[in-house]
Amino acid sequence: MDRFDERILHELQANGRIANVELAERVGLSPSATLRRVQELERKRVIKGYRAVLDKTQLNIGFIAYVAIGLNSHTKKAQLSFEEHVQFAKEVVECHNITGMNEYLLRVETKDLSAYKRFHADVLGECLTVKSISTMVVMDSPKDERQ
Repeated sequence: MDRFDERILHELQANGRIANVELAERVGLSPSATLRRVQELERKRVIKGYRAVLDKTQLNIGFIAYVAIGLNSHTKKAQLSFEEHVQFAKEVVECHNITGMNEYLLRVETKDLSAYKRFHADVLGECLTVKSISTMVVMDSPKDERQ
């Protein structure tokens, strides 16, 4: 990876829909060289994909929280059980296995507090491996590079 690849990645992170000709101009390469580099970065899975960034308010998402989950057992079986339990919960948009006082950190997005309360009780509360749940409500996001 050289400075041209780094520039390409920087530009694509800012705008994944940028035209190859414009990308080439911004990074200082010919369009054909730029295209070859992008294709090679995709082939090597440095670029894993492209996505649309959605406006949460227009999707009726008004409540975002990070939820720390402690399990009642530190076994692989307990971890797999928890992961399977939240795998298809539409409210869970991120699930991270972490170190420290808790085993998991979830990013949960719902319509409102009432919807989160239902998720808390019906999904997390019904998981037999969950010992503790600690919710941190997002008040604002002054920096979020996923957007």
